[in-house]
Amino acid sequence: QVQVVESGGGLVQPGGSLRLSCVASGRIFNIIRQGWYRQAPGNQRELVALIWSSGNTDYADSVKGRFTISRDNTRDTAYLQMNSLKTEDTAVYYCEVYDSGNGSYFWGKGTPVTVSS
Repeated sequence: QVQVVESGGGLVQPGGSLRLSCVASGRIFNIIRQGWYRQAPGNQRELVALIWSSGNTDYADSVKGRFTISRDNTRDTAYLQMNSLKTEDTAVYYCEVYDSGNGSYFWGKGTPVTVSS
């Protein structure tokens, strides 16, 4: 099993910044992809950003130019730098890890982000 732990969420004012971290540990073979998703109250979980082991990235249109996903391959850790935050970014942010050796996706329990004045 792979354990996934997110951190870095909190309360921030509109226009502010936060940096989320996602650490994977346990029975890791080969992490191909890490991603960030979010779920606001009453909404479905949606993709925020993905990063592959190649370094390629993909972003939801709503966060392009404001959020940046990165990864430290040596530490099996992914980051999400969130700038120019808006109230509509308020959600619980979840990290997903895909390990090709396990052939499975693993999820963390989420970290809440609240953007409010």
